[in-house]
Amino acid sequence: MTPSYRHALNATVTGVTIVTTRLAGIPFGETVTALSSLSDEPPLLLVTVSPTLAIAIRSRGAFAANVLGDHQADLAETFRAVDPRFDPRDWWPVSGGGLPRLHGAAARFECEVDRVHEAGERVLVIGAVTRAVRGTTAPLAFVRRGYAAPLAA
Repeated sequence: MTPSYRHALNATVTGVTIVTTRLAGIPFGETVTALSSLSDEPPLLLVTVSPTLAIAIRSRGAFAANVLGDHQADLAETFRAVDPRFDPRDWWPVSGGGLPRLHGAAARFECEVDRVHEAGERVLVIGAVTRAVRGTTAPLAFVRRGYAAPLAA
């Protein structure tokens, strides 16, 4: 990545999400900043994940996107790690669909895999939303390589 590309990206503001899945009883998850609504009808969501998480998501056929609340920057950092640990104080073991859910998230989307596309060093996963829940906390933002409270309520 060129320095000018990275410098320009630092001016963008994104939400922070932990994408999770569960395969053979093992939870998988990672922090991502690329989450987008693709369609209202049918409801489709796009996330970008690492190739490793994409393998688990493809095998399971489902994932959850846990949009972090403004008080959860520590979890964002934990799930940037190669092998993050699911602390039971922060997570419900599984939702009705068998997907790990985050306590205190600003929002949560549960999705069935619709399409998967490789794109550079990341994998684009499009999910058909089967459940969407809005929490009560404000979302966490990422800007200029750091975490921040939302710019506007």
